Amino acid sequence: MASRSRSPIEWIWEELKFAAGTVESAATIDAGRRARAPMVRRIGLSDLRAALAAGFADFTSCRSDVLFLCAFYPVAGLVLGRLAFGYNVLPLVFPLVAGFALVGPLVAVGLNEMSRRREAGRHVTWVDAFGVARSHAFGKIVMLGLLLVTIYLLWLVAAGLLYNVTLGPKPPASLGVFAHELLHTNAGLALILAGVGVGFLFALLVLAISVVSFPLLLDRDVRLETAITTSVRTIAENPMTMAAWGIVVAAGLVIGSIPLLLGLVVVLPVLGHATWHLYRRVVS
Repeated sequence: MASRSRSPIEWIWEELKFAAGTVESAATIDAGRRARAPMVRRIGLSDLRAALAAGFADFTSCRSDVLFLCAFYPVAGLVLGRLAFGYNVLPLVFPLVAGFALVGPLVAVGLNEMSRRREAGRHVTWVDAFGVARSHAFGKIVMLGLLLVTIYLLWLVAAGLLYNVTLGPKPPASLGVFAHELLHTNAGLALILAGVGVGFLFALLVLAISVVSFPLLLDRDVRLETAITTSVRTIAENPMTMAAWGIVVAAGLVIGSIPLLLGLVVVLPVLGHATWHLYRRVVS
């Protein structure tokens, strides 16, 4: 029997019912995802010490491998600094090197993978760091990495603007002149204070969105936004502990930068491995 023709009002009513059912179904799915969202524990300074100790243990267990893996970090910093001198952007040398830590979580994702495999009792070599490329979350890791690179570039733009409104816009005549203006003038003091303040905001942003994001993506099949929101929740639930972690990371990078960034060959892998163990302690 042929189907009865529907009136416009009937058609509109059926379409509205279908749309309402779709929205209700989507809401149910979204609620289910929220219900399955990782739980965030409260942790203390003792957990930070334990995570750092475990990170150091990972480092020492495959020391030559990790040193080989991370040797490019100080080399990259030195290359960036040399390029800055060569292209008359001396004021950006420090932002280039210091801001490189903003992409540190991306650089450390291979170390997270090594710690994950070692925790599972598997034999680990430096090649395993590149196992991230075979991870189910590789695409999401790339997207999060691109976000960190974008933040790093925005930091460089901000640093350039700060220099232009204080000591600029002309580049300094020499390193000595730049050091004198930076340390012995009011404009130089303003540049230092503003740079530290703005840099802190960029570092806080990166810490908030990435403190556990990369390890979580490696460990579980979750959405990218779930990883980021879990990272933000980690900061919200443990503000003092995460502030202490940020200080540890910043101090380690400063110490590792002396001399000539070579100390980062040790500092970066320890922090990278420790990030995995910090994730294990804070995310249930």
